[in-house]
Amino acid sequence: MNRINVVGITGSGKTTFSRELAEVLSIPYVQMDQLFWKRDWQEPSDEEFVPKIRDVVKSDAWVLDGNYHGRTCTIKWNRADTVVWLDYGFFTTFLQLLKRSILRASTGEELWPNTGNRESFRKAFFDKSSILLWFLKYYKSNHVRYSSIMRSNEFPNVRFVRIGSRKEAKRFLELASKDLC
Repeated sequence: MNRINVVGITGSGKTTFSRELAEVLSIPYVQMDQLFWKRDWQEPSDEEFVPKIRDVVKSDAWVLDGNYHGRTCTIKWNRADTVVWLDYGFFTTFLQLLKRSILRASTGEELWPNTGNRESFRKAFFDKSSILLWFLKYYKSNHVRYSSIMRSNEFPNVRFVRIGSRKEAKRFLELASKDLC
């Protein structure tokens, strides 16, 4: 297990889990959101974003945290040996996302260096691009998509691991630290 993509709906804990997994395996951690978002929440073109992903997956070892499925799936998964899907229940994930949104809006922390991107209460709760609304809109379709991919043989080089609870995530990290995954 050297080239891992951790996926899941927003708020599922991809960043925390990915950082811990990269540390346990002593391999580089890369957050796709940091590669994606430009200053002031501007989205890059595919011509700007895709080469960044290609550069990351060229290396022999990485934990890549993030989805961007339509734009990057083939690029990532043709090189990945493992895809870990954090598939916690709806309420667990929504509460994690709600807590994270409140915390980030309260602290005003910059999410990715030199972007100026910060969450605010207005953006989290009252904006049409609210991450909470996005979650509500896409939770089910995200689940259907990853379930379907895991059942298919589209990426025969990839070992798919579905993690359905924090307890399972903790166990996976323990096994990874002992190189038993």
